[in-house]
Amino acid sequence: MTEIRFYHNAPDRLRVACVLAAKASGGGHKVSVFAPDGGVARHFDQMLWSYQPLAFVPHVAAGSTLAAETPVVIGSTLAALPHHDVLINLGETLPAGFERFQLVLEIVGPTDPERQAARGRYRSYKDGGYTLSAHDLAQRSGE
Repeated sequence: MTEIRFYHNAPDRLRVACVLAAKASGGGHKVSVFAPDGGVARHFDQMLWSYQPLAFVPHVAAGSTLAAETPVVIGSTLAALPHHDVLINLGETLPAGFERFQLVLEIVGPTDPERQAARGRYRSYKDGGYTLSAHDLAQRSGE
């Protein structure tokens, strides 16, 4: 069954997504990034190019011919994402079809609208009987 992890109090959701994508792909996992907002997808793509000065996180858009063999794939629909290992949800809603992934990572920013949307997703996962864990980034340094 799919495991769900919430990372809350993220000062910068996309920066945390970069860290999580780098860690997961560096550990041999294939990562799908659901970014239904095109602006968010482009910004995340740009951040992956530069967030680690001495390292590179291989990534492509879902429509790329290299998507199937690239560790991190960014897409606006789950149907377009080829990997089923780790899903990073950068959307505000529960993506239909998330249950095909082994692990779903939810990143919650500090604003009330982000928290309210995340609470709704949390309730939906809990009501579905999924294993949930929460990680408070305000209590951690370096992420």
